[in-house]
Amino acid sequence: MTDPAPHLLIVDDDERIRGLLRKFLIRNGFLVSAARDAEHARKLLAGLEFDLIVLDVMMPGEDGVTLTRALRETLTTPIMLLTAKGETDDRIRGLEAGADDYLPKPFEPKELLLRINAILRRMPATEPDHITPKVLQMGAVRFDIERGELMNGEVSVRLTATEMQLMRIFSEHLGEPVSRSRLVEDLGRDKGQAQERAVDVQITRLRRKIEADPKQPRYLQTVRGEGYMLTPD
Repeated sequence: MTDPAPHLLIVDDDERIRGLLRKFLIRNGFLVSAARDAEHARKLLAGLEFDLIVLDVMMPGEDGVTLTRALRETLTTPIMLLTAKGETDDRIRGLEAGADDYLPKPFEPKELLLRINAILRRMPATEPDHITPKVLQMGAVRFDIERGELMNGEVSVRLTATEMQLMRIFSEHLGEPVSRSRLVEDLGRDKGQAQERAVDVQITRLRRKIEADPKQPRYLQTVRGEGYMLTPD
């Protein structure tokens, strides 16, 4: 039996763009639903589960960054933002709000397809129950590597797909610095300073979830000139 096709949600107030993206992604093997604005997207999300959300930043009413921040309170579904070219602040705000990636407009549909597939490949696979979990302890916080679960005491902490992938990358290099360029490469993103800056934002957000004092990190440390290093208890 083959796995079901990934179900994507496209959220864009431009009817033409919604239609073009929907047709293109369907031709490439996805199930696709489309929403015209944040309110419409919320209604679809209330009744359906999606594998990934492609979300335009500039929409009337509730914008894409605000919606991303609200969705992250309850959802771990990967989110890709579509941003106006050159709007760096929007991209950074989007990543801080919980987005996994962004793509500046205008863009080639093939690049969108590559980025979607890269995000979906990063999603954790279901592990067999008989595998003994490996757990990293960081004070009151623990990360189950096999299950991709982060717990703070008895409270589950939601991780985005990118945050989960970062934890697994660091778990493979405990006590060793991992360069920003290596993180960009392992996350399946294009090389460049912009993507390295995006990784810095993801690290800042991840520290808020695993550190008692994110401004003075004990476990996810910055190694000057070398990158970042995870050192659990």
